[in-house]
Amino acid sequence: MFLAALAAGCTGLERNPSGAITVTVKPGDTGQCAIAPCRILLEMPPGDGEYRVTGNQITLGTYPAGRTINLGNFYEPQAIEIVGADVPRAFVYLPITP
Repeated sequence: MFLAALAAGCTGLERNPSGAITVTVKPGDTGQCAIAPCRILLEMPPGDGEYRVTGNQITLGTYPAGRTINLGNFYEPQAIEIVGADVPRAFVYLPITP
């Protein structure tokens, strides 16, 4: 009984945000958009200073810690990394358009 309650409590730790045309992710999330282009918003980790953010290893910009930022509109899936923040990547999947 205790293990079942513990397992049920852990499911709330997973975040799989989704949206029709906009999705908001944070480090470690795997998000999904229903259509492309998809506007991706990123919740930056708390702290001071700024971090360089990459999407598919291409620099998207430098953004302040502790804010939700607009990375732009994308037509392809994105692996988003906050360089130097020591947090896991976020992934956003989009439908492949011909």
